[in-house]
Amino acid sequence: MIKVFLCEDEFVVREGIKNNIDWAGNGYEFLGEASDGELALPLIRKLKPDVVITDIRMPFMDGLELSRIIRKELPDTEIVILSGYEEFDYAKQAISIGVAQYLTKPISGDDLLGELDGLREKITRNKEESALKEQFRKEMEENDRRDRSDLFRYLVSGSCTVTELIERAGKLGMDLSAVWYNIILLFIKSDHHEIEEYSKSSVTIEERIGEINDEMGCLCFDRDLEGKAILIMADSADALISKQNEVIERFRAVFADYGHVRYYGGIGKSVNRLSSLNESYEDAGRALANRFFASESAFFEAGQLSGRASGEDMFDMSAIDAKRIDKSNVSNFLKLGSRDEIPFYVGEFVKSVGEDAFNSYIFRQYIAMDVFFAVSGFVKELSGAKQADGIKEVTKDVLESVDGVRKYITSVIEDAISRRDSVATNRYMEIVDAAVDYIEEHFKDEDLSLNQLASHVNVSPNHLSTIFSQQTGQTFIKYLTEYRMNKAKEMLRCTSMRSSEISEAVGYKDPHYFSYMFKKTVGMTPTRYREGREADEFEG
Repeated sequence: MIKVFLCEDEFVVREGIKNNIDWAGNGYEFLGEASDGELALPLIRKLKPDVVITDIRMPFMDGLELSRIIRKELPDTEIVILSGYEEFDYAKQAISIGVAQYLTKPISGDDLLGELDGLREKITRNKEESALKEQFRKEMEENDRRDRSDLFRYLVSGSCTVTELIERAGKLGMDLSAVWYNIILLFIKSDHHEIEEYSKSSVTIEERIGEINDEMGCLCFDRDLEGKAILIMADSADALISKQNEVIERFRAVFADYGHVRYYGGIGKSVNRLSSLNESYEDAGRALANRFFASESAFFEAGQLSGRASGEDMFDMSAIDAKRIDKSNVSNFLKLGSRDEIPFYVGEFVKSVGEDAFNSYIFRQYIAMDVFFAVSGFVKELSGAKQADGIKEVTKDVLESVDGVRKYITSVIEDAISRRDSVATNRYMEIVDAAVDYIEEHFKDEDLSLNQLASHVNVSPNHLSTIFSQQTGQTFIKYLTEYRMNKAKEMLRCTSMRSSEISEAVGYKDPHYFSYMFKKTVGMTPTRYREGREADEFEG
């Protein structure tokens, strides 16, 4: 229904308009009334009517002043002015404000209804356009997140030409033109679970990080469940370093407001070709792998660590950082690392300990056994079993060379992460199942959103969007729309409910927008769908 609010200082006129018109019978909802603009304004702000009917001359705040405020704060609200004056100056002011109708009193109820009916089509059309824009915005938001992630993969994989990259970026409204580039990989965690839990602070942090990137002219990409990637661009090497440092300091300032959040950044090396971004990405990945050895939040630069020990069975143990060969660091990577990070992690592990130290047979044996026990313990905890079956044991041939130990460490970690990811997939399925159950219970809620759903299943909105699409093959918005339309088809087939009633029952307050979405999704209007069904049954 079209919602109407009345503002009129003459009691008799106000009562006549309110009581002598069958508002509901003519498709209108009479929201309320006030005797002057000052009293009307807070009610109008709260109720947000589709139409305000107001007298032009009233005490405290007249109709023109009220109209100016309404036009500024509620631009979609139509204004109908009633006036006992035919002076051109009033009409001219009303036109300049954007008033829909300027009517002189006295006016009959039928004439006023006729004027309102003339506005109905415009109001309905504007509502449909607004709803469509909002639906389009939500769909594009999810699609844009996915397309941006795809673009980043193309940027760092080297699988596209520079021309193709520029074209793909252009379609997303991104400008990749610069002389120098660098990548920062950002990982944010508030706990030790395999997926980031939902919290208002995590949503706020993402928004603030996004604002910084926009202000600094950087491009930010979601890396699915692995954090974010920030592409820094500048026209000189010095300008790039300056911008990079400022971005990092501003990030640190954001995180300082959230003491429970751990953050890690991997800084790549600067490159002066778009086609060389994969080198910057790999270096940033190696740098980020140092988070598994760190006790505090930090940003790490590529190549800042190097080996220090040397000599076959004659190396200085005091020169080796014990924290980096601590079994708990391996366990930490098994919990939080990704398959793609394994080469970076193993490389940083070996390099930080010192490749010369691996020349010692005894040290190789110690490291290999330490990793074996860490992996075995993790797998046992993962499966709940008393022992870890199938973990490759340390054999003599493994210990024969540095390369043999490196390959052994890599293979057993890959095995453990494959097992973990299998368990995580089941966990993701449980989350998506819970999300789907929530959608089925709350699809009637017009305001059902990704953030609301994420809060319910206790997963961050970005992570939920990713795993929801992975598990269902659809974005949240598309899934919700199709579910609502299927429910509407069921009601059209099995009940005598009117289309407007079905619209509200499936989460659309505006029946016109519901009809549009139904036709877009199903291929015909609700009326045609119901008629087609009845015809089929009759013919049968």
